[in-house]
Amino acid sequence: MKAVLFHEYGGPDKLSYEEMPMPKIGPQDVLIRVKACALNHLDIWVRQGSPAYAASVPHVGGSDVSGIVEQVGVHVEGIVAGTRVFVSPGISCWNCEFCLAGRDNMCRTYNLLGTRMHGGYAEYVKVPFRNVLPIPENITFEQAAAFPLVSVTASHMLFALAGLQPGETVLVMGAGSGVGMMAVQWAKLTGARVITTVGSDDKIPKAVILGADAVIDHSKEKVSERVKLLTEGRGVDVVVEHIGPEVWDDCLGSLSKGGRLITCGATTGGDVTLNLRYVFSRQLTIKGSYMGTRAELLKAADLIGQKRLIAVIDRTFPLQEARAAQELMASRRFFGKIVLTC
Repeated sequence: MKAVLFHEYGGPDKLSYEEMPMPKIGPQDVLIRVKACALNHLDIWVRQGSPAYAASVPHVGGSDVSGIVEQVGVHVEGIVAGTRVFVSPGISCWNCEFCLAGRDNMCRTYNLLGTRMHGGYAEYVKVPFRNVLPIPENITFEQAAAFPLVSVTASHMLFALAGLQPGETVLVMGAGSGVGMMAVQWAKLTGARVITTVGSDDKIPKAVILGADAVIDHSKEKVSERVKLLTEGRGVDVVVEHIGPEVWDDCLGSLSKGGRLITCGATTGGDVTLNLRYVFSRQLTIKGSYMGTRAELLKAADLIGQKRLIAVIDRTFPLQEARAAQELMASRRFFGKIVLTC
């Protein structure tokens, strides 16, 4: 089969479109003929050799996959060849105490497709049968690949961790990112007032269409100051953050007393400074978030199928142009998801 892989860590030039052996499935695996694979910033970290993901080389990245079932393992029931499916990107054991309690993203062996195991930048991919889910009937393969990782992450941040309530005000950093565009929609569906940020004028109307009540161009305005104006000095109840040190002080400065900051990423680095006096005197809550549960993903899929959530796709590329797709992602000149097609 054809695949995009890298033989050593480094820049996008390390990506190579070449032949590799077809995956061999085990008794509890499913082989999927890939139709679409959405990019995540995670793909770049894996390619760069981030120790947090420890991918061995040569390696095929890609966590968000949709396609058609090609083969099923001998111990797999209820999944048949020819079915349109998407993949739950989080790989759990389903045996530990966390999995049995429905907290599968806390699994002791939890990892993501495309990190420690080959992912979807290929014509075929194998996954455990428990990670294969039917695509809602009225969405495309591209849309089915564009929502899983970001929708389950946004849901977990807003509800399981932040406990967002109707009538509260939430600040979503980066409406044009995958997590950002989903968080804006989730928060609006809940009845929250949504403030979000973008990096250029052309992204403002796109954020408004998603449901944002106010949009801040962070290239022209200081976010925390604008938030204070928009909230009459009070600040927001919740901040959804996935960028890191570039925006950290603005995020903390945007919170109201008793506010909650939920962070799930560090695209601008991993180290921030924190004034503990500011945190405890204002009774702030800071929580880290990583992916979400299978139940949260199923809820997202239901809303995607109803078109109450929309997987915004900025652009698609054929698989062999994965390098150009990753370069676009690194440039930040996009809004929504970037998707590879086979």
